[in-house]
Amino acid sequence: MPEADTARFLQDLHELRRIGAFKTGVHRPTYSPQDMESRRWLMDKMREAGLEASIDGIGNVFGRHPGPGPHLLAGSHIESQNEAGWLDGALGVVGALAMARAGLPVDVIAFADEEGHFGSFLGSRSSIGELEEAEIDGQVGAGGQKLRDALAGAGLSGLPRLQLDTGRYKGFLEMHIEQGTQLERAGHQVGVVTGIVAIWQYKLVVTGMQDHAGGTTMAERRDAGLTAVRLLAAIDAEFPRHCGPRTTWTCGRIALDPGASSIIPGRAEVLFQFRDIETEVLQRLDAALRRLVQDSNRRERCETELRILGRSTPALSDERLMASLDAAAEAAAPGRWQRLPSGAGHDAQYMARHMPAVMLFVPSIGGISHHWAENTADEDLAMGARVLVDGAARFLAAAG
Repeated sequence: MPEADTARFLQDLHELRRIGAFKTGVHRPTYSPQDMESRRWLMDKMREAGLEASIDGIGNVFGRHPGPGPHLLAGSHIESQNEAGWLDGALGVVGALAMARAGLPVDVIAFADEEGHFGSFLGSRSSIGELEEAEIDGQVGAGGQKLRDALAGAGLSGLPRLQLDTGRYKGFLEMHIEQGTQLERAGHQVGVVTGIVAIWQYKLVVTGMQDHAGGTTMAERRDAGLTAVRLLAAIDAEFPRHCGPRTTWTCGRIALDPGASSIIPGRAEVLFQFRDIETEVLQRLDAALRRLVQDSNRRERCETELRILGRSTPALSDERLMASLDAAAEAAAPGRWQRLPSGAGHDAQYMARHMPAVMLFVPSIGGISHHWAENTADEDLAMGARVLVDGAARFLAAAG
């Protein structure tokens, strides 16, 4: 059976973290000079591993296995959040390289802009034909730079965009840090991911009456801000009655208009989301949210409107791929692994639309991610590489 060269795997990871180094993490925003240096580094590593390396017009780096199949696809992304961690994304790409070096028939890919500096999963969506030129024309980054200008500055203008031949692959694998604490708290080294949660996003718009903070009595007020706060408190109290074991909900933003200390806010806008892997749970939470808004409108002097911003669907992992990783995990780390869902989005959720897919997690120290202090012990990283390579080999052997 193929085996991971864990020493080379760790060497590659630590070499990559020097590109765009920031404190103990990295700063490699999409299409920045540091990001493009890391993509060139990756292409060299792909060629060393015997792959045919290329970069496309959206920044995807692709290493094609030149030999016969059946083939697997594996990878993640290598750009980072601003001043963030060294493993988020990079681990999956370097893990895929370890698969290729172990002699597995794998194509390695680093998708562009998974972190969303210019859009939502631009690279993975582009590779499966879900990114239109019109969307590229209209995208502007957080700093105000147009996506077209960023692509030109990175030397990518005019390059064709990769279109994956999804029929070439038996499955997609992505290794990643957990970005949570379940594995660490359980003392486990490996997590086989059962699926990626769906995110249902809403805007709550509360309309009251702007007025003077001193001259308007409490009995006369229509305070949109307080109505919003009371509604959020009611949601937080009610949702535990309807959630699943790994449901999360978040109020990401509250904006009051006009937002001055001596003016009663006449309008409040709240961005709210919840996540779960079970569609039935998502539907229960949606129904509960609607009831709570209705109750608020009966009770309050301000009216709340519920607007749907987005509803994704859960991306469930392939049972055969999970079983292969289960067996590899039990062989390498008996009793020190578990199954768990991913509470964050990943490129794998888009690959799962077109081929069997699975993710493999390793522990995050303290659960920290999207911060330069993000870290994982080398022994856990190495264990992940062993399980990834062995699990992929087992899956190919079973698939024939």
